Amino acid sequence: MARRGVRRVRTGIVILVLFALLAGSGYVGWVAVQRSEPVALPDPTGNYQVGRRTFEWTDTGRKDPYGEGQRQLSVWLWYPVAKSTTGRKVQYAPGLWSDLQLKAPASVFQGAFDTLRDPAFDRVAVAPGRFPIVVLMPGLGLSAPMYASLAEDLASHGYLVAGVTPTYSADLTVLNGQKVESTEAAKPNDLEKEGDRLVGTWAADARFAGSTVAKQLPNSVESGIGTSYVGHSFGGAAALEACRTDGRCAAAVDLDGSPYGEAVTKGVQAPILLLGADDSCITGVCGPDARGDEDRDRTLSLLKASSSTSWCATIPGTRHYNFTDYGAYYLALPLRTYLPLGSAGPRHALRVQNGYVSTFLAHAIYRSPAPGAPACSS
Repeated sequence: MARRGVRRVRTGIVILVLFALLAGSGYVGWVAVQRSEPVALPDPTGNYQVGRRTFEWTDTGRKDPYGEGQRQLSVWLWYPVAKSTTGRKVQYAPGLWSDLQLKAPASVFQGAFDTLRDPAFDRVAVAPGRFPIVVLMPGLGLSAPMYASLAEDLASHGYLVAGVTPTYSADLTVLNGQKVESTEAAKPNDLEKEGDRLVGTWAADARFAGSTVAKQLPNSVESGIGTSYVGHSFGGAAALEACRTDGRCAAAVDLDGSPYGEAVTKGVQAPILLLGADDSCITGVCGPDARGDEDRDRTLSLLKASSSTSWCATIPGTRHYNFTDYGAYYLALPLRTYLPLGSAGPRHALRVQNGYVSTFLAHAIYRSPAPGAPACSS
């Protein structure tokens, strides 16, 4: 009887294991079908359609602190095009940029980039008129193409948006037809020690990109309006520092990024917008899910030293990656819960973010109604 009972237990365990394997393989098969279905980036909300071009620019006046020779950058330009424009749509991540996709095994649970539909047109003419410049900086390790939703929405509202991928700090950039990966010096593990140094390089990258756009498209740049800087995470710190060092800065936006550099103590003299996630303190007031307040003192110092109006808001239900295109990708469980994405609908979070940023820039540049966010308290 005892042996029969042991056999039954063993048989039961084998059946459970087989069931788990079958269920798991069935789920993976279902995900494989779902990830191959086309998914579209959110539609831009402005009055223009959007074009995109990619460039490789060399700052001949600056040696690369992390590599040999002069500082070379990949810059993606999103810009307004006329509503009547037709033509070929861009690939979201063409060629070697497709390696921005997560690596296996995580990639099994992420939608393929070649199924991600991007509404931007490939290398079409800029719309008639003149437009302000916005420089967009990514988070540390990320690349400018991963912010297409924000960039395209801004371009649809009449901005020339230059997305910079800081060489050697991004996990992937593409220059001269080759992939360039990050290095430890340019992507340090300890930003408390290295952040103030690194942010100076990124701020210089941002200013160079803004000035080069003006040279490349002189007939499309609105005169009399300075460059605005927008960034996510460490790119937000770079946006603030670039604005501090640019005497013609029109505005700066920090998306869930702790400030670094002299902006923390000297402030920013142009209007700024700080947008935070539920688990951060970068607005100077910690969100409901914050686990520490390390960023708060830096932000309060920034706000106290800044002389223009500052707006602060937390987007409910968000985490750090809700400010990137991860909110538009197809992400299956368990990957969806592993990444820092909050409970808010990812596309809803992107729409809220994009609305805040476009409204704030219009207010800072054109004195249109102020964004629906309170002034920051310092």
